[in-house]
Amino acid sequence: MTDVAAGTSAPRTEPKTGPEPGPKSGPKSGPKSGPKLDKGLWHYIGVALSGALLLLVLALAVILIVVPKVAGGVPLTVLTSSMEPRLPPGTLIVVRPVNPDDLRIGDVVTYQIQSGKPGVITHRIIAVASSSDGSRSFTLQGDNNGAPDSEQVIEAQIQGRLWYSLPYIGYVNNGVNGENKAWIVPVAAVLLLSYAGYMIAAGMVAAARGKRKPGKPVPDPREPAPNAPGGDSARA
Repeated sequence: MTDVAAGTSAPRTEPKTGPEPGPKSGPKSGPKSGPKLDKGLWHYIGVALSGALLLLVLALAVILIVVPKVAGGVPLTVLTSSMEPRLPPGTLIVVRPVNPDDLRIGDVVTYQIQSGKPGVITHRIIAVASSSDGSRSFTLQGDNNGAPDSEQVIEAQIQGRLWYSLPYIGYVNNGVNGENKAWIVPVAAVLLLSYAGYMIAAGMVAAARGKRKPGKPVPDPREPAPNAPGGDSARA
């Protein structure tokens, strides 16, 4: 209180209602950081990659297992360079059974090195001979070889004629054939399906959330907080 003389009125001071004078400034922004990719973008990229990988595995399964089994074909892997450049090492070839009477010069066939034995060779027919009893024999040669195979091939040795080939896939065929096929293919399919399902679900959740809400602005420390002590001017 201000002491005043008797009978006189104390000067009145109007309460201040406006903000304290001072330089005006907008809300302070937080520390700047470099540009960041939206998290949703990585979900979409992951979903796309997962889908592509899943389709690749399914396509390989169809090529290596389903189609040969349905058509009665046999998938084999080229191991030597005798049929280059058309069939370099690592090429997957699928051969189908064929009637020996339908074979012609220029056909690529797979034959047993010895009849009834598992070892096979895939070469091109360069000559066909017929005997008096009606049977036929074949002379074969690799495209990259300088001379024909040493022995004639009889009809009983022919395992099949080349149906289609795919470069480099033969290495995959070697990995999934035999004893490994029983567990590699199912395990790979389950893992890929699980991962693709997770990425798709995560992408859907991110899309449903939409854009993230902007953060709260940082208050200016020079401005008094509302309802804070000293925020209103007192009477003198």
